Amino acid sequence: MPRTQKNDNFIDKSFTVMADIILKMLPTSKKAKEAFVYYRDGMSAQAEGEYAEALDYYNEALQLEQDTNDRSYVYYNMGLIYASNGDHEKALDLYHQAVDLNPRMPQALNNIAVIYHFQGERAKETGDIDGGEALFDQATDYWVRAIRLAPNNYIEAQNWLKTTGRSQIDIFF
Repeated sequence: MPRTQKNDNFIDKSFTVMADIILKMLPTSKKAKEAFVYYRDGMSAQAEGEYAEALDYYNEALQLEQDTNDRSYVYYNMGLIYASNGDHEKALDLYHQAVDLNPRMPQALNNIAVIYHFQGERAKETGDIDGGEALFDQATDYWVRAIRLAPNNYIEAQNWLKTTGRSQIDIFF
């Protein structure tokens, strides 16, 4: 049974009905519509914490989806799952795939920076000062890119960049 038929609450059912109506009216291929259904079901499963199920749906969507922008969001959501489960290397790989397909995705750039910053903190805690600084440099690069795309977002990152002397004057507002 598709996940969309499992929705128990009124809001989810209403959203599903509206999405199905819109999907039927869109002038896209059957394959693209099917990819969207898998993506939507993946988001639903992910929202409910059913991560393995969500990954299955996302993988199905990737098999069908040809639009690079849409594929980037599938990879991004998969990265969210792996990051939340502590698999930062897999999350980084998926976020990088998302950015490769859509370089103007500030949320993926931010999440890459967050992971590099976290890894930098861990490296410094273990005494690897140079390794930590290198990871902070990588975090800086990705945060600068994210902030350039969305200058009103990522205020904590902007503050970190300023307080650590890593900010570039041209990236803020």
